[in-house]
Amino acid sequence: MYIVTGGAGFIGSAMVWKLNRMGVDDIWIVDTLRKGEKWKNIQGLVFNEMLTPERFLESLDRDGFPEGAEALVHLGACSSTIETDADYLLANNFLYSRKLAETALAAGVRAIVASSAAVYGGGEFGYDDDPKNLFRLRPLNMYGHSKLMFDRWADRSGASSRLASLRFFNVYGPNEYHKKDMASMIFRSYGRVAAGGTMTLFRSHRPDYADGEQKRDFVYVKDVVDVMWWLLDTPGANGIFNVGSGREETWNRLAEALFATVGRQPDIRYADMPPNIRDKYQYQTLAEIGRLRSAGYRKAFRPLADGVRDYVERHLSRTNPYIGNADA
Repeated sequence: MYIVTGGAGFIGSAMVWKLNRMGVDDIWIVDTLRKGEKWKNIQGLVFNEMLTPERFLESLDRDGFPEGAEALVHLGACSSTIETDADYLLANNFLYSRKLAETALAAGVRAIVASSAAVYGGGEFGYDDDPKNLFRLRPLNMYGHSKLMFDRWADRSGASSRLASLRFFNVYGPNEYHKKDMASMIFRSYGRVAAGGTMTLFRSHRPDYADGEQKRDFVYVKDVVDVMWWLLDTPGANGIFNVGSGREETWNRLAEALFATVGRQPDIRYADMPPNIRDKYQYQTLAEIGRLRSAGYRKAFRPLADGVRDYVERHLSRTNPYIGNADA
């Protein structure tokens, strides 16, 4: 039995989909649905139980991990990079994660925990996931700092030798539809581009980057869940791992890939970056994935154009784009 926290969210529901495709349906989803349309992410998926985080914690405190639990895939957290409530981020992204990790490890349950490339801040110390860099990194926002706090705790407590902490880079793909401003530019721009409109990117506010030439490591969510499935099947692979494609692409290249997929020439406009995020904006990210490769992961990551094409053709262009309704 597998427990997936954040299992109705973006990466979490994709992970439940992956488990289903690998023949696993004894799954507990831990998440909140509230009044939005996040519930649609789990249509077409097979699972046994769904609990709120509060009920799950009550269950752990009362009974410990349920009998037969093989693994915890902890993806539930506040994922907003612009959240400013530090206490909220501390509670959700550090203390809650630490509690689940401690309880899982005490019960002998495999633990995989979501971290973030936001820990790397402006990239002044590079994007190397070697633990020796843990206390050099300076995230640009409290979201990144809350994730770094977990990695530092795991390292100093020795937990990192028994769990996998995954630093996700710019993940895009099906089931991000509920994320609003935190959804990828692909999703937010597809409808307009497909209807013949323009795509708007942030103007650069640094002289060393032209407009739209800010760089990101974009990674397709189906590749991300492949990594997590491999980690579930490889319990000896532990520690911190970057999860990205290992390639950097500009926002202009992403726009060009989207326009090409819908059969149009690029029509890109640039808008000023909001003042409240200018000093917290990462102008370049690039996952160094040598540690993941050294641990034994061999599968290739999709090139950006291939991932965008799959996303559009199998999901965004369809009436019901959710991953549980896809044929692949």
